[in-house]
Amino acid sequence: MATVVDTLQERLVQALQAAGLPTEDRPQVVPATDSRHGDYQTNLAMVLAKVVKQNPRALASQIVQRISFEDIGPEPEIAGPGFINFRLSGEFVGERLRQVALDHRLGVALSANPQTIVIDFSSPNIAKPMHVGHIRSTILGDALARVSRFLGHRVITDNHIGDWGTQFGKIVYGWKNLLGRAALTADPMGELVRIYREAEALSKSDAAVLSACREELVKLQQGDPANLGIWQESVALSTQEFSRIYQMLDIRFDEQLGESYYNSRLPGVVEELLKRGIAEESQGAIVAWDMSLSGDPMILRKSDGGFGYAATDIATLQFRAERWHPDAIWYVVGAPQKLHFQELFSIARRLGYTVRLEHIAFGSILAEDRKLMRTRSGDSVPLKELLEEAIVRAATLVREKNPQLSANDQTAIGRVVGIGAVKYAELSQHRLTDYVFAWDKLLSLQGNTAPYLQNAYVRSRSIFRRLNEPFALPEQLTLREEAELALAKRLLQFGEAVPAILDGFRPNVLANYLYELAAEFHGFYEVCPVLSAEGHLRGTRLALCDVFSRMLKTGLGLLGIGVPERM
Repeated sequence: MATVVDTLQERLVQALQAAGLPTEDRPQVVPATDSRHGDYQTNLAMVLAKVVKQNPRALASQIVQRISFEDIGPEPEIAGPGFINFRLSGEFVGERLRQVALDHRLGVALSANPQTIVIDFSSPNIAKPMHVGHIRSTILGDALARVSRFLGHRVITDNHIGDWGTQFGKIVYGWKNLLGRAALTADPMGELVRIYREAEALSKSDAAVLSACREELVKLQQGDPANLGIWQESVALSTQEFSRIYQMLDIRFDEQLGESYYNSRLPGVVEELLKRGIAEESQGAIVAWDMSLSGDPMILRKSDGGFGYAATDIATLQFRAERWHPDAIWYVVGAPQKLHFQELFSIARRLGYTVRLEHIAFGSILAEDRKLMRTRSGDSVPLKELLEEAIVRAATLVREKNPQLSANDQTAIGRVVGIGAVKYAELSQHRLTDYVFAWDKLLSLQGNTAPYLQNAYVRSRSIFRRLNEPFALPEQLTLREEAELALAKRLLQFGEAVPAILDGFRPNVLANYLYELAAEFHGFYEVCPVLSAEGHLRGTRLALCDVFSRMLKTGLGLLGIGVPERM
């Protein structure tokens, strides 16, 4: 169904045509920043005035005189240098809200141009625990996948796991010489990290150990059965641990093709780049240059014959293009990798790939001292520990707020609230912003937090638990109170907010919309009794609560956040 913005744009185009004015581009219409000036506004007259060489206010007057608006609201108003402000009537809002209530998509249209999109995100490394630094890629990538699917795009999510590389020489050496089997059984990731660190430390102090680590790597790369067995067991143990974390986060991948999957392709990639003059030999290595980006080369094959991860990324791109024929590939990777992706995309263009390539960068998560989050030993905070702490803290809050709930219910609700709080703390920020991770703030029932939104959902649904009969949507919604109109108008913007997420890859657009929507609901709830109202008034207010709760649940679900029925 058409959004309010769609309708206003259509009427503006009709007015331009009636006035004989250019209509090449769809007019920009946005919600008014100050409701005292209207509900929506456009700067169309000021933009068009530069093209047709007319006074913008006079041009705005021509447009207003020709616009058909009687069924939408009062005549549009001209303000300032030529803004056109629109106000929506209660009748129009009530009818549109009823249409939204009947729509299982709540007013969000499917994309008119559905695409096939590959999204590369999370990408942990084998034999290393996922840590707090993986939050942003993992949660942001999942939210973008959920929204893209909801809008009708075909999405393939691929977890490009770091399961190959020089570190495995040290892991294999450590496995053979330092491994504690009992420790591996009790804490697989902890033991893998320990043997790697000890092997690394020994290789720095003992040349013989360094040489042995290199020999183990060569044997692994050459397919030695024993070393391959160690590598495979390391991969299996690590992916099991990753799976537990993804299960906690309710995140699933269509593919989890690690770097090793592309090993057989690497020689061919380098040969093709050499043949086409994109790569060249330099000091025994094979490199590619793009002097417009950097004076440093992109190393494809090292002088010792080992392949750089740039070659793996090109092979991965080729594979994805051949297998899925995507319209776009999105890489959800931190901002420090900006140059790498610029160079990768440059090579892809020179190879003739037309797929749209996007590096969706993000900033860092900071501790409350505004430094990177670390443990006391200086390591990155393990993600599993952080999520478990979130669940425990949230369950404690639930217990304090609702002590009559069973222990199982408190834990279950704590899981939904705690995980939701961590996700929302990430997704409510602009992705390029560094943000401070503060437990008291993200678990607060006040302010722009997941618990605040979840509590609003619980409050709205509690109304229906007290109903003596099933809710039925009235044939007509009558909006008279200012709080009713304000909530209804905000509900009509859901269909505008969701598609806007993919414009710049900003889930915070939806998060902030949901926060503003919840604030409108709380204002309505405080001044508009629902169950004690009668007749049409009661039916309308129940409809507002019903659409609000469905919309909030759907919106949070697009962010990967669940809602409890009680808190």
